[in-house]
Amino acid sequence: MGHYIDVDHKVRLFAEDLNPQGKKTIVFLHGWPANHNLFEYQLDKFPGWGYHCIGIDTRGFGKSDKPYYGYDYNTLSDDLRTVVETLGLHDFILAGHSTGGAIAARYMGRHKGFGVSKLVLIAAAVPSLIKLPSFPYGAEKQTVLEIIKGTYNDRPQMLRDFGNIFFFQHTSQAFSDWFFNLGLQAAGWATAAIAQTWIKETLFTDLEVIHVPTLIVHGIHDKIVPFELAEIQHKMIRTSTLVALEYSGHGCFYDQKDEFNTLLRKFIENQNG
Repeated sequence: MGHYIDVDHKVRLFAEDLNPQGKKTIVFLHGWPANHNLFEYQLDKFPGWGYHCIGIDTRGFGKSDKPYYGYDYNTLSDDLRTVVETLGLHDFILAGHSTGGAIAARYMGRHKGFGVSKLVLIAAAVPSLIKLPSFPYGAEKQTVLEIIKGTYNDRPQMLRDFGNIFFFQHTSQAFSDWFFNLGLQAAGWATAAIAQTWIKETLFTDLEVIHVPTLIVHGIHDKIVPFELAEIQHKMIRTSTLVALEYSGHGCFYDQKDEFNTLLRKFIENQNG
């Protein structure tokens, strides 16, 4: 079932809530420019394995409200905190993909990981998606500027181009259309605002304070968030384990969905982290 939760000045977020009686809770934070349905092939399985699964649509995306403001990482992590408190969540696993991973990292820093027992960073856009003068890793700033320009001039074509490099494995045309439509469900202004946040913000200090067991999963063929960022995350988070998926791009949760689901399940059940 789904919930609508008031988070800020009557902005409502949608949260898909499956198997609430489950033994352990997993909160999924989707990547840009999609929504919680990005994790369809996890939400198909994990509730049946006895887990309580919550998929949140970030403000501006999916079924959530689409205000013109609030797309910085502080506000997005505050939104998550409100959802956690409203639903009474504790000792949960927080799993974030790409920008969702960035929101998760800010949550761990800004909210001291309130309620989180384990963290999963999936092709996460941290500590900086773009290269900086003091950080020669990640994507080129110009690439993000082109995404923003494409969003304002021809968002459907931008989404098509983005989808073409998202996965490493071959996908059917029907699947590509499905992924494309996830992006169309977002607001254009939210799509551009998140991309602007990639340029404006970094998460170095957030990573440094993470202390819970952390699984870092990243496809080595990722053309959006380069694999080298996963290696840096692993160095910065002392309690982390890095798993490189050899046949995956940015969408590793689908490129190697069976391997991904097994990894996630083992990590959750591992009593030692």
